[in-house]
Amino acid sequence: MKHWVVLAVLTALAMPAMAKEQRAWVKEVPDAATWKNYSKTVGSDELGKCIIDVKTGDIYFFDVNLFNIHADFVLGVLLKQAWTRDNIIEYNKNYERVKPKFILGYLTHHLKINKWSFSFWEGDKISADDVMRTKAKLEATFFQKELPFRPDSPMQQKVANEVAKRGLKIITNDEVYKAAEFQAFTKGRTVGKLHVVPAGTAYESLNYGRTDIVLLQESYPDITPVAGILATAFSTPLSHVNLRAGAWGIPNAGDKKAREKYGKYDGQVVYYEVTDTGMTMRPATPQEVKELEGKLANAKHVDLPQADLTNKKLAMLTRMRAKDVVVYGTKAANLGEIVTANLDGVRVPAGFGVPFFYYQQHMLQNHLDAKLDAVLADPKFKTDAVWRKTALEQLRKAIIEAPIDQATLDMIYKRVRLKLGGKGVFIRSSTNSEDLPGFNGAGLYDTQPNVVGKKEMGQALKEDWASLWNLRAVDERTAFGIDHHQVYFGALVQIGVNATAAGVLVTKNLWDTTDVNGFTINAKYGLGMRVVEGQKVPEQIIFDPTNDGTKIISRTDDPVMLVFDDKGGIKELPVPPGAGVILNEERAKKLCTMVGKFVPVFAHGIPLDVEWVLEGEDVWIVQARPYVGQ
Repeated sequence: MKHWVVLAVLTALAMPAMAKEQRAWVKEVPDAATWKNYSKTVGSDELGKCIIDVKTGDIYFFDVNLFNIHADFVLGVLLKQAWTRDNIIEYNKNYERVKPKFILGYLTHHLKINKWSFSFWEGDKISADDVMRTKAKLEATFFQKELPFRPDSPMQQKVANEVAKRGLKIITNDEVYKAAEFQAFTKGRTVGKLHVVPAGTAYESLNYGRTDIVLLQESYPDITPVAGILATAFSTPLSHVNLRAGAWGIPNAGDKKAREKYGKYDGQVVYYEVTDTGMTMRPATPQEVKELEGKLANAKHVDLPQADLTNKKLAMLTRMRAKDVVVYGTKAANLGEIVTANLDGVRVPAGFGVPFFYYQQHMLQNHLDAKLDAVLADPKFKTDAVWRKTALEQLRKAIIEAPIDQATLDMIYKRVRLKLGGKGVFIRSSTNSEDLPGFNGAGLYDTQPNVVGKKEMGQALKEDWASLWNLRAVDERTAFGIDHHQVYFGALVQIGVNATAAGVLVTKNLWDTTDVNGFTINAKYGLGMRVVEGQKVPEQIIFDPTNDGTKIISRTDDPVMLVFDDKGGIKELPVPPGAGVILNEERAKKLCTMVGKFVPVFAHGIPLDVEWVLEGEDVWIVQARPYVGQ
C-alpha cells in the first residue's frame, strides 16, 4: 500500500510538544461547543475524527485543527513513534479488515442538509462488526445520537448492507448529494441585472450578456457568457455550464428554492455572492456597483495557435504530434501526441484529421468568406445581441446549404473506408480555439456521432464547420479577447465506439481542495453526451490512484441511455434493469491507471480534463485537454 508516502508528505516529521495533552483530545463530546473546538469546516461539511483502541475500548476525539490526519495523532501522541517507513507500514495495517490496534473513524455534520453521519476512509476494509462497535462507542460518548453509517466506497456499501440488517441506519453520499437544497460550483461575487429565465425557455433563446445574472429553472447544455448563474436544477461540476462558469470566474450555484427566494429581484441590479455553504442575493448598493460592475466584462486575451492553411494531408493520429495543432486543431493534435507516445495499455480509437485547409476551401469556393467578413465588420455585431444572433444563424445556414467540394468528400470517404474499416465514425470539432490553457471551449462546437455513408459525411462536416459560428461560441471567444478572423475549423474523424458507458475525468479532486491525489470521475450509461450536458445527475466518484481509494459522491439518476442506431446516428433506450454501478473499483482503477500514463505527456502541474468511453470492460480515451476551472 502506498498510503504511507502520502501521509509522510502531508505531515511534519515531528509533532510539537504540548503543555496540556488533554487539549489535543477528549474521550467524549458532550455538546455542540466541544464539537466546535475539535472539528473544522471543510467546504460544506464540519469534520471531526476519532480513534478507538481495539484492545482497551478507549475512544479519542482529537483536535483536527492540530492533527491533520489520524496518523499524526496515533504516531505523535498514542504511540510516540517516529515517522519512519516501517512505522507507517505497521500503522496502515489498521485499514485492513482485522484491526491490530485502532479503528480510525470520521464524524461529519453535513451543513447543507443538517444531517450527521459517521464513516471511514474509503480504502478502509472495515468489517461489519467494527462498524457496529464504532456505533456503540459513539452512542455512549458523542452528543449526537442515532448517527447513521455512511459508506464511502463500493466495498463499504456491501458492509452497509450487512449492518443495515442488524438495525443500523445508513445514509449514502448519493442521498446527501441529492438531498442538498444548495450546491456551490464556483465561488465569488459580482453585480449584475437579474433575469429569471421562465421555465420552458428554449435553449436557443438563452441570449444574455456579461452584465447579466441568470436564474435558470431547468438544466441547459450551455449558455452564453454572463456575470453570474443561479439554477434551481443542478447536477455536476463537470457539466458544460459549470465548466464554463469556472473558466469565466463567475459566481455559480444551485439552489432548489431560488425562484421562491429571489424571483422578486427579477429585472433589478443585484449583488450576488457564493461561498462553500451558502449564497447571498439582494439589491446592490451604489458602492458595490461601482466596485464590481464591469470587471468581468473586461475581456481576457487568449492567443490562438497560428493556423497553417496550406496543408492538405489527411493525417492519421499515428502520424500526428502536438505541434500539428496549427494544421489539425488542438483536439486531434492532443490525441495524436498520446497515440504517438506509444504508451503501453493506452487505447485511443483510430482516426485522422481533416485540416483547416478544407474548411477554408469550403468558405472560399462558396464565397462564404465575404459573408463572414460582412457580419464581423457590421457595427451592430458588437452592440446588438438580437442582430448578432440572427446574422450568425443566416451565416450557419449558408455554410450548411453550400455544396461541399466533391473531390474533397470522395477523398475523405475513401480514407474512412480504407483506414477505418468503413465503420460509423464520429466527426468531432478540432478547432484552433478550444482545448487551450485558459480556454478549453468545452461544448462550444458540434460533434456528429455515428456517421454512416458518404452523403451523410459531407452533411456532417458542413454542420460541424457551421458550428464555429454559433452564438455561444462567438460570445465565448469575444469574452476571452479572441480574434474571430483567426479562428479555423479542423475535424477529427474517428472510429465510433458504441459505448456501454462514458464520461469525464479530471485529474483533480473538485470536491476537496486539500486532496492532492484524487481524480474526479463522472459517468453515465451509453454515449457520453448526457454527462456534459448536465441534464441529469451522473455517477460521480473520487478515485485516489496512490492507494486505489474509491469515494462515492453520487449515483446516476438517468433512466435512459444513448446508443448507436444501426442506420446511423443515435437513439435513446432505457437503461437495462439491474445495470448496476458503472464505476466499480476495478473499472475506476483501470481508467485512472491509463490516464496516469499520459499525464506526463502534457504540461506539468495543469490538471487534465479527459473524456473516456467504456466498451464492455475496455476503456478508450477520446479527448484530453487542460482543465479550466477553480
